[in-house]
Amino acid sequence: CATAAARPAADAVAAERRAHEEACGIRVEALRVSAAGYMLDFRYRVTDPAKAAPLLDGRQRPYLTDAKGAKLGVPDTPILGSLRQTARNGKVSPEHTYFVLFANPGKYLHPGDRVTLVVGDARLPGLTVE
Repeated sequence: CATAAARPAADAVAAERRAHEEACGIRVEALRVSAAGYMLDFRYRVTDPAKAAPLLDGRQRPYLTDAKGAKLGVPDTPILGSLRQTARNGKVSPEHTYFVLFANPGKYLHPGDRVTLVVGDARLPGLTVE
């Protein structure tokens, strides 16, 4: 059971998630610190394939930015390639959870930090690192 103080915060988070879904066609599942703090694991589900197309386009280069202006990109290794999922043959499944791994050099971001996801011209502000 949530306390009275926790309810407005939970309502704000729910409203923020609905706004993300409407604006970008995705439902944010999580943005978590991973790999001993050196990576950020972004998980999402597609609710509108047309709106989510930039995020699933392998030619786009997504990155996270914070209030200080830092840009955290997706590592692209010679063997593994870009550490993110893209739409294969244009097929997007709403039942599937997609991921993007962002580098977090020097453990720059920590749980509780707020960031904006940028993909091309699209911006998804207000993501909180878990």
